[in-house]
Amino acid sequence: MAAPSGAASCEDFAEFQELLRVMRTIDDRIVHELNTTIPTASFVGKIDAGQTCKELYQSLMDAHTSRERIIKNCIAQTSSVVKTLREEREKAQDDIALLKQLRKEQTKLKLMQSELNVEEVVNDRSWKVFNERCRIHYKPPKSQ
Repeated sequence: MAAPSGAASCEDFAEFQELLRVMRTIDDRIVHELNTTIPTASFVGKIDAGQTCKELYQSLMDAHTSRERIIKNCIAQTSSVVKTLREEREKAQDDIALLKQLRKEQTKLKLMQSELNVEEVVNDRSWKVFNERCRIHYKPPKSQ
């Protein structure tokens, strides 16, 4: 599963969420992927489960790294916008439009930060399923 490029739009939260949804496809389909690629005991000799698990491991690592990078990048961008708006707000405290924009960006920042928690849950679930099915076929490097 090829992940979309890291050119995430952080301006529109709905677009940001849609990008993450598409990028989480590998995690959503991991059970199906494992069921169709890891052999049962009767088919053990026909498929190289170790290689299949290794490839799936690498795909999961790449997907998780890409999503985390995109989320953190958007959090950093939005934090910068919030900081700038706060500074402008200090200078123009009577500007209602500026206050609305600041609140909108603060809300978007909180939503993006909550995506890090969602990401942790999605990743934990995927690794649990992966380890249940692949632990006897492939031992990943100790970084996981």
